[in-house]
Amino acid sequence: MAAYIRCYCCEEKHDIFVGYNNFMETVIDKDSIHFEDGQLSYIGQDCYAIPSILGKIYGSQTRRLDLSFNSIRSLENVQLFPVLEELILDNNDLNDLVSFIPLPHLHTLSLNKNHFLDLETLLKQLTRCYPELTYLSLLGNPACPDQLSNLEKDDEDYQRYRYYIVHNIPKLKFLDSTPVKVFEKTEAQRIGAYMKVSRPRIDVAQEASAEVDAPRYSPLPPTTKPGGTHRGSFGRLKQRYTGTQSEGNRFIRDNEL
Repeated sequence: MAAYIRCYCCEEKHDIFVGYNNFMETVIDKDSIHFEDGQLSYIGQDCYAIPSILGKIYGSQTRRLDLSFNSIRSLENVQLFPVLEELILDNNDLNDLVSFIPLPHLHTLSLNKNHFLDLETLLKQLTRCYPELTYLSLLGNPACPDQLSNLEKDDEDYQRYRYYIVHNIPKLKFLDSTPVKVFEKTEAQRIGAYMKVSRPRIDVAQEASAEVDAPRYSPLPPTTKPGGTHRGSFGRLKQRYTGTQSEGNRFIRDNEL
């Protein structure tokens, strides 16, 4: 059953109903939607996907879409915004399994504070889906070696990361809120292809299972006998070390002893 509320976000009144995304109910509250001059914001609503009703009402006129601080795991329904130029998806739950949907006019993409690990696969999708991309931000993802979120990384790690991205997306003008410099473009052409950071592919489910099934670590050898069965021996020491034959004593004079 659909429930209706009234939306007063734009000049005309619309009936907005309870929508469904991935079999999950999404209640659209009129106060959570902000639309003005081609800019649509739907922030902090804990939704797992883009509500289709937003695209049906505002999609044809939205140039900038901000979906920050949600729980978005899928980009399903983003195709309902055909003229989109800027997409903000900061602080969501996107990861390497997400499928990006082509948006021919998109030039700005912000993916800060998500869960991307595989930079190579991510860049392949972005170059295929967003040919006009000139602004990209990936701060706060494991794939981005920024020192704010990863203390083990340094400036050299981050610079190599920039070379690699600019090599794959030559049109970029801004990366992580910092302009792409002329020397970076030059170096990206020269060495960018060799700056890829390889990471082992980890199956999270298998890794968790392995931790449960793995035996506890012990420093003892695996063939250690159970208590009470060990046999030992004892005897008198036949040699005694006095230090007179040590290598160090070759350089000590008698009067120094």
